[in-house]
Amino acid sequence: MHRQHTVIDSPYGPLTLVATDGTLSGLYMTEQRHRPAEETFGDRDPAPFGPAIDQLEAYFAGALKEFDVPLRLDGTLFQRSVWQQLLDIPYGQTRTYGELAEALGKPAASRAVGLANGKNPISVIVPCHRVIGAGGSLTGYGGGLDRKKRLLVFEGGTGPESESTLF
Repeated sequence: MHRQHTVIDSPYGPLTLVATDGTLSGLYMTEQRHRPAEETFGDRDPAPFGPAIDQLEAYFAGALKEFDVPLRLDGTLFQRSVWQQLLDIPYGQTRTYGELAEALGKPAASRAVGLANGKNPISVIVPCHRVIGAGGSLTGYGGGLDRKKRLLVFEGGTGPESESTLF
């Protein structure tokens, strides 16, 4: 297993992209909860990240709403099923943990869905920021609630002046 990484700037701070055997397997924010140790990221080399970087730049510019870079999602079967559900949440929309649990056929598993969501290794592209608590509350985000709120506002197309009125 060969790993490489690079770091890019974003409106949400530096993002560390990690590839395993040439496929994107991690996208981490600074101070992100469940961020692996730096030494597991492999050599610093931007070579395998061209398409991911291009798509992230287009996303942050407001020109891309759906990513199509190949992903390697390493986790348990349940975690991978949750992360697949995240990929199905359209840009600008949200789902609750309970709705994701229902979609998985496990209506009592909203807490387990939340734990799996929190361990999502590819933030932004696998849009864990689109998951909210019951009643629309912002709960938990590995990158911090401020970033989650900013991403949701960004995707909602509202200006920064209305951030304080959304949640």
